[in-house]
Amino acid sequence: MVDLESEVPPLPPRYRFRDLLLGDQGWQNDDRVQVEFYMNENTFKERLKLFFIKNQRSSLRIRLFNFSLKLLSCLLYIIRVLLENPSQGNEWSHIFWVNRSLPLWGLQVSVALISLFETILLGYLSYKGNIWEQILRIPFILEIINAVPFIISFRFVFQIFWPSLRNLFVPVFLNCWLAKHALENMINDLHRAIQRTQSAMFNQVLILISTLLCLIFTCICGIQHLERIGKKLNLFDSLYFCIVTFSTVGFGDVTPETWSSKLFVVAMICVALVVLPIQFEQLAYLWMERQKSGGNYSRHRAQTEKHVVLCVSSLKIDLLMDFLNEFYAHPRLQDYYVVILCPTEMDVQVRRVLQIPMWSQRVIYLQGSALKDQDLLRAKMDDAEACFILSSRCEVDRTSSDHQTILRAWAVKDFAPNCPLYVQILKPENKFHIKFADHVVCEEEFKYAMLALNCICPATSTLITLLVHTSRGQEGQQSPEQWQKMYGRCSGNEVYHIVLEESTFFAEYEGKSFTYASFHAHKKFGVCLIGVRREDNKNILLNPGPRYIMNSTDICFYINITKEENSAFKNQDQQRKSNVSRSFYHGPSRLPVHSIIASMGTVAIDLQDTSCRSASGPTLSLPTEGSKEVRRPSIAPVLEVADTSSIQTCDLLSDQSEDETTPDEEISSNLEYAKGYPPYSPYIGSSPTFCHLLHEKVPFCCLRLDKSCQHNYYEDAKAYGFKNKLIIVAAETAGNGLYNFIVPLRAYYRPKKELNPIVLLLDNPPDMHFLDAICWFPMVYYMVGSIDNLDDLLRCGVTFAANMVVVDKESTMSAEEDYMADAKTIVNVQTLFRLFSSLSIITELTHPANMRFMQFRAKDCYSLALSKLEKKERERGSNLAFMFRLPFAAGRVFSISMLDTLLYQSFVKDYMISITRLLLGLDTTPGSGFLCSMKITAEDLWIRTYARLYQKLCSSTGDVPIGIYRTESQKLTTSESRKIPSQSQISISVEEWEDTKDSREQGHHRGNHRNSTSSDQSDHPLLRRKSMQWARRLSRKGPKHSGKTAEKITQQRLNLYRRSERQELAELVKNRMKHLGLSTVGYDEMNDHQSTLSYILINPSPDTRIELNDVVYLIRPDPLAYLPNSEPSRRNSICNVTGQDSREETQL
Repeated sequence: MVDLESEVPPLPPRYRFRDLLLGDQGWQNDDRVQVEFYMNENTFKERLKLFFIKNQRSSLRIRLFNFSLKLLSCLLYIIRVLLENPSQGNEWSHIFWVNRSLPLWGLQVSVALISLFETILLGYLSYKGNIWEQILRIPFILEIINAVPFIISFRFVFQIFWPSLRNLFVPVFLNCWLAKHALENMINDLHRAIQRTQSAMFNQVLILISTLLCLIFTCICGIQHLERIGKKLNLFDSLYFCIVTFSTVGFGDVTPETWSSKLFVVAMICVALVVLPIQFEQLAYLWMERQKSGGNYSRHRAQTEKHVVLCVSSLKIDLLMDFLNEFYAHPRLQDYYVVILCPTEMDVQVRRVLQIPMWSQRVIYLQGSALKDQDLLRAKMDDAEACFILSSRCEVDRTSSDHQTILRAWAVKDFAPNCPLYVQILKPENKFHIKFADHVVCEEEFKYAMLALNCICPATSTLITLLVHTSRGQEGQQSPEQWQKMYGRCSGNEVYHIVLEESTFFAEYEGKSFTYASFHAHKKFGVCLIGVRREDNKNILLNPGPRYIMNSTDICFYINITKEENSAFKNQDQQRKSNVSRSFYHGPSRLPVHSIIASMGTVAIDLQDTSCRSASGPTLSLPTEGSKEVRRPSIAPVLEVADTSSIQTCDLLSDQSEDETTPDEEISSNLEYAKGYPPYSPYIGSSPTFCHLLHEKVPFCCLRLDKSCQHNYYEDAKAYGFKNKLIIVAAETAGNGLYNFIVPLRAYYRPKKELNPIVLLLDNPPDMHFLDAICWFPMVYYMVGSIDNLDDLLRCGVTFAANMVVVDKESTMSAEEDYMADAKTIVNVQTLFRLFSSLSIITELTHPANMRFMQFRAKDCYSLALSKLEKKERERGSNLAFMFRLPFAAGRVFSISMLDTLLYQSFVKDYMISITRLLLGLDTTPGSGFLCSMKITAEDLWIRTYARLYQKLCSSTGDVPIGIYRTESQKLTTSESRKIPSQSQISISVEEWEDTKDSREQGHHRGNHRNSTSSDQSDHPLLRRKSMQWARRLSRKGPKHSGKTAEKITQQRLNLYRRSERQELAELVKNRMKHLGLSTVGYDEMNDHQSTLSYILINPSPDTRIELNDVVYLIRPDPLAYLPNSEPSRRNSICNVTGQDSREETQL
C-alpha cells in the first residue's frame, strides 16, 4: 500500500491546498513573469502632457488660467495709463520711459514670470524634434516681448545696478492677442469631444469678435502711447479716434500729430484690411454650410415646446406638403414644431416652401442621418413627441429602401426608447423587423387589399382615401352641379371616437343593442356608429351585431362631419312632438329628420328637415298595385335588445347557397371547398384569415392558365368555362403583397357562387414560395405576359373579365422627371380603355397628380370643366382637389401615396390604422364585422330613403350602412346646357339612330354579338350625308346662331370619327382572337361610358333618396358570432386541424 501511495503523482499547482489558501501569492516561485503595459505613460513628461494637454478637464482649466493672466496683464496696463500723470515736453524719452509705481511693477513682474514659465513648459511638452518651429511661433515671440523685459528689470532692480529700469516701457497691451489665442484653445477643448457644425460656427463668430476687439484695443493703446509726445491723448480720445477711423466716418476733430503715431495708424489699417476679410470669408462659408445642414434644435426649446421628428431619405415637395397639411389640420397640433432629419441637401422647392412665414416658424430642416447619435441629438429625439420614419417609394430597389427604414427605426429606438415610432414600410416581409414600433403601415398590404375590395365593393379605395383625409366638407360647394356639392359635403366625414357615458350622441343607449344605438343615433343626430371597444380590451369591433349590449365605459367609433366636441345641438319642440316613438317611425309620407348643427370651426351647417327629393335624378315613387290605397310595405322596428329569432343570420360555414342548387348543378359544378386558415403564408407577420380553401393543393402546373399539363388541356381562359367573370391583375412580379389581394376575395364570408376566378398576369414568373401559398385557394391562376401585348390580354380572358387591375410597376417608379414615373402605366391603361371601353379598369399610380390623365379625352368639355374646378379648389387650399376627377370619384384609379395621411392621422387618432385594416380585411377580430356591399334593385325602391334603408338593415340582418356609391348620367356644364340645348338633344338622337341602324344590319348574320357595329367602309358616305342633312336642318331652324351650327357640325363629325375608330379597334381585336384560335362569340363590343359618372356619398343625411343601381356600403356582423356553442362543427370540410381549432375559438 505504501508503494502504491508513493506512486500517486502530486496534484497540479492549481489544486494544491496551499494555493487555495494563499491565492496568487505564490507566483514568485513559478517561472511566470509579470508584465506591466503602457510604461511610457508613467514618465514625468507623459504625466505632465496628460495633465496640461491630453486631459480635457485639466487642459481646459490650464487654458482658462492662462486666459485670465493675459486679461489681468491688460487690465494692469490700463491702470498704469490711468494713474500716470502726463509729462510736459515732446522728448522721445517719454516713449521709452513711463511712470510705474512699485506695487504695480511687482504685479506685472509676477504675471510675466508665471506666463513665461507656462509658455516654456507647454513648448517643451509639445516639442516634436524641431526647436525652431517652437521658437518662431507668433505666440511665443509675443510672450518673450512682454515677459522678458520685466524679468530683466526685476534682476537689475534688486541688485541695485539700475533702479529706474522698472519704468521701462513694455507693450503689455499686446497680451490681448495672447488672450485671444488662449480663448481659441479653450473653446476647442470645450468642443473637442463633440464635433458639430454649430460649434465651428460659434468658434468662428467668437474669433471674429475677438480679432476685432484686439485690433481696436491695440490701436487705442498704441496711439495713446505714441501721442505722449504730441497731443497727450487719453484713452477715451484714442477710443473715439479708432471707432471713427475704422467705421470710415473720419470726422477729423481728433487726428494724430507725430509721424510715429501716423505710421502706426497706417500699419493697423493694413492689418485690418488683411485679417478681417479672411475672418469674414470663413464665417460666411460656415454660415452657408450651416444653412445646408440646418443648424440645431436647442435643448431649451425641446424642453419648453413640443415637436415631432420626420425622418426621410429624400424629401420631395409633395411628401412635405401632404405631411404638413394633414399634421396641422388638427387644432391641438398648431403649437407643435416639425423637425425634418434628412441626409440630403434641401431641395430648391422645399427651401422656397419653408421660407413661407406659415412654415418657417414651424418647420426646422436638419441635414443629417438618423443612424448618427450626433444628428439625433441635434434633433432632440429623446424629447420628441413622436418620430415619423417614411420609406422612399421611388427607389428602384424597394427592398433596399425598406432596409434603410429598418435601420433608422432601430437607431431611433436605441437612442430614444420612449419616443413613439410611426413607421412606413413598403414590403410586407420586412414588417416583422419593426414590430416594436407603435404604428406601422405596410404599403403593399394596404394597396393590394384595396385593389381587391375595389373588385367586389366598387370605389373602396376612394372611400378609404376620403375617410383618412382631413376635410371640412367645403369642397365643391361653389360648383353649379348638385352631385359635386353632395359629394364634396359628404367627403368631410371622418372617423372619431368618444366614451359612451361622456357622449351626447350615444349616452342614452347604454344597456341597449349596438344596432339600436347605431340606427337611432343616425336618425336623431346624423352620425353613423360603426364600432366599439371595451375598456379592458384593445381590440376594436366593427359592428359587433345586435347581440352586443352597449356599456357606459365603451369607446364608440362613429363617422361624422366633425367630432362631437366641436358640435352644437339645437332642439326643436315641433320635432319633439312629431317623435311619437323613439324606436321606429311609421309615417304616411316620409321620415322626419332631426335638425343637427355640425360645427366645422367657424362654419355651422344646419341640416334641417327637408323634403324627399333627388336633385340628381327623377323623383322615385312608391310601388303601388292597382290603387293608391294600397298600404306600402312596413319595416320592422330595431329592437333595444336583440331577439335571436328575429335575426336573419347567415351561416357561412354551411353556405346556404349550396342548398339552393339542383342535384345536376351540384354534380356539374365543383364547388366543394373547405373553410379554414391558409396552411402556408408567404411572409412572416400576415394576419390569419378564415378563407375558402381546396381540400388538396393544386399542382403547380395546373396554376398556369395558358399552358396545358397532364391534369388539364386548357390553354386559355375561355376554355375553362367559368360561370363568373374574371378578375385580372396585371403586375410586374408576384410579390408577397399580392397574397393580400387573393385573401379578401376568398374570405369565408364571400358566398361560394359569387367567387370570381383570379388571373395573375405577371411580367416575370413567380417563385415557388408564392405558388406554394396560392395553390390552396380555388380558381387562382397565373400567366406570364404583359398588358403591352394584346395576345396576352386575349389569352388571359380580358374580353369577359369583370375587372382589370393594373398595378404600378416597381421598375418604372423612378424616373429622371418625378412625375414621369407613371407614364408607361397611363399609356397602357389608355390603350386598354380604347380597346375594351366596357371593361372596368382599376389602376394604381405613383403620383396623385397624374390621375387627370386617366381615360383622357382631349376635347371633352366636361373633363375641361372638372379641370378648372380642381384648380379652383386647390387655390382655396383644399387637400382633396383631385377628388372631383371622374376616375378617382368612380374608384377606377388611386395612388398609394394618398394613404400616407393614414400614418399621419394616427398621431391624433391612434385607432385609424386598426379600423382601416379591419375594413380592408387585413385583420380579422372575433366578433368584428366586415365591409361588403349591396345593390339597390327595382324591388328595393319602396324603401325610398336612406333612413328607412338603415332601419331595414338594422332590424333584419344587423348590417350598418356607411355610404352610397351612386352612378348618374353625365351632363354638360350648366352654361353649356343653357347655350346649346337643341344641339345636345340632336346629337344624342343621332347616336341612338346609328346604334339602332347598326344593330339591325348586324342582327341578320351576327346574332351572337351584342351591340356590334359594322366596319364596312360603305357606311361612311351615308353617315357623312346624314350629318350634312342635319347641319342644313339646324341652320334653317336657328339662323341667328350660325356659330353654334358650326360647333354642332364639328361635334357630329367628331362623333362619326369616334364611331369609325371604335369599329376599327373592334375589328383589330377580333382578328387577333381569330389568329390565336379564340372564339369571338363572347366578345362584347365596346360601349362608350363617357355618358355616366359615379361618386361616393359617405354617411349621407337620413332623408337622402335611394335610387336604382345605388351600391350601399355595409359593415356586416361576423357570421361566426351567431353560431350556437352547442354546434361544435357544422361540416367536416376543414382542410387542416388549424382551421378547425381556429373556427371553434372564434365562435361567440
